[in-house]
Amino acid sequence: MTLQSEDLTFATHAPATNAEYARYPIAGSIEVAAAVASARSAASWWSARTAEERCATLLAWNRLIVSRIDEAAALIVAEGGKPESDARLEITLAIDHLAWAAKNAGRYLAPSRRSPGLLMMNMSATVEHAPLGVVGVIGPWNYPIFTPMGSIAYALAAGNTVVFKPSQYTPGIGVWLANTLREVVPEHALLSTITGEAMTGEELCKSAVDKIAFTGSTRTAKKVAATCAESLKPLIAECGGKDAVIIAADANVKDAAENTLWAAMSNAGQTCIAAERVYVHEKVADEFIRLITAEAKNVKAGTSYGAATMPSQIGIIASHIDDALNKGGVALVGGRESVQAPYVSPVILAEVPEDSTAVTEETFGPTLVINRVKSMDEAIAKSNALRYGLGASVWSKRHGSKIASQLHAGMVSINSVLAFAAVPSVPFGGVGDSGYGRIHGPEGLREFTYARSVIKPRYKSPIQFTTFRRTKKTDNIIAGLVKILFGR
Repeated sequence: MTLQSEDLTFATHAPATNAEYARYPIAGSIEVAAAVASARSAASWWSARTAEERCATLLAWNRLIVSRIDEAAALIVAEGGKPESDARLEITLAIDHLAWAAKNAGRYLAPSRRSPGLLMMNMSATVEHAPLGVVGVIGPWNYPIFTPMGSIAYALAAGNTVVFKPSQYTPGIGVWLANTLREVVPEHALLSTITGEAMTGEELCKSAVDKIAFTGSTRTAKKVAATCAESLKPLIAECGGKDAVIIAADANVKDAAENTLWAAMSNAGQTCIAAERVYVHEKVADEFIRLITAEAKNVKAGTSYGAATMPSQIGIIASHIDDALNKGGVALVGGRESVQAPYVSPVILAEVPEDSTAVTEETFGPTLVINRVKSMDEAIAKSNALRYGLGASVWSKRHGSKIASQLHAGMVSINSVLAFAAVPSVPFGGVGDSGYGRIHGPEGLREFTYARSVIKPRYKSPIQFTTFRRTKKTDNIIAGLVKILFGR
């Protein structure tokens, strides 16, 4: 359901041509409040369903998405500019996550028994995971269905309803998602989509939702966090990254080169978990560089990936390339001339100083910095040197796990790239300036609940201490028990 405010609208455009694609209403405070109120009403019904009933509804929605995958892909291509095959892959991953969340919520959110301890042995202790109510989701433009589905699917499976504010660059798929779920459950607003620009997202943060799940830049996340803090509203912040790839001397260099190139250049580099920095052991550096630069020559902007979705990103990409070259970096593939808006051709840089913005700041473009290291200790130190800590990739036949365990990152792929995003059962999220909180997996389900502890007596204890009638004798018994239990 999309709500409009005084007939104010905004347009989306095809990134490659800038041709207007569609117009959408701008939701203001009144419309946002109405969407949240509608979701609140639906939440009472939805939270009362059993886990099995919610699972059946969400799987029915999933089947509908599968049957209309062509429609969804067309929307993503039109507004996001990525190739159709990439759009279909994104939708496929979203479908997988929705199915996993639906099927596993009952298992991971079931009440759990806890030990009451010896002092309270007459009591039974249970922890329940109760839905929060209404969750506000603010989604990005680079993966307009996969990324928000990591919050939407898990929030719904946990028994919440959702109000979704998609990016102003790619709102079409968000509207489509709400409409398709409404076909499955026409009588309840389980998912409402509100469209608009930054102001609409701010209004959602100020609204009566019970939690916000935000994906976007670190800079915007700080503003969202400040707004949420005014009402002590909890927040999941999935922010930017500057993901490192570590290539050890014993790596399969051919596989590392092929996969790292894709991780850096796919989706025009517009991926928060994209490979942006490579630290390769000097023993295999020449071979790695030879292989990846040869492979990069077959990657073409406009064919292998699309135009930049957000025009303002072009200037950031260009500035990072300039800074790297001005500080002594060497262009192995492409260079300053690779930036031809709205496209950026592949750029691979080497010998870039660690204080260059091409190393320290998220570029979000089809660029890659490759620097040699003398040891894995050096590679680990440089990988951990930034304030970002989202994902990483390690290539080593024998030492991958040891290296991965030392990285300051929320997710690590060993002898693979970005694999953690495609596994629904593991949590997704970062540390430091890459954000906090988790989506996906059991942790992602529990992010959209609150823990409720339930304690009740199994039998009457002969020692009563929650009463004003407690005697000196009782105090002595309790003191003696404490010495016996904990004094040794």
